[in-house]
Amino acid sequence: MEAGRPLDPGPPSLLRTARSFRYALAGLLYLARTQPNFRVHLVAAVAALGAGAVLQISSIETAALLLTIGLVLVTEALNTAIEAVVDLASPGPHPLARIAKDAAAAAVLIAALIAVLVGLTVLGPRLLARLFGM
Repeated sequence: MEAGRPLDPGPPSLLRTARSFRYALAGLLYLARTQPNFRVHLVAAVAALGAGAVLQISSIETAALLLTIGLVLVTEALNTAIEAVVDLASPGPHPLARIAKDAAAAAVLIAALIAVLVGLTVLGPRLLARLFGM
């Protein structure tokens, strides 16, 4: 538990809601500052959305890209959280710790592969047409 965070926060309040957004922003900034793979995914997201804008993809195609980007970024965040918790619970090597970390990393890999397939499906035909007049 983080210092200053009560176990029972009491009734909902605007202040408590604002605080929760602050914690979420701190987590996002942590990911962007410390996780190289998260930054790679952000760059890929900007590139995909930029290509989508240039290629004038539809709203539905944009939504598919956004959902896929979200899936990848969320799995990367969860992977980082799982790794931190495993390191806290098991500072030394342990077979179960390795399984947890490997499975979390596999989730990111699966999401990234799906993102590539969605990107190729949405952007590929238009990109090929633009590049090669197909």
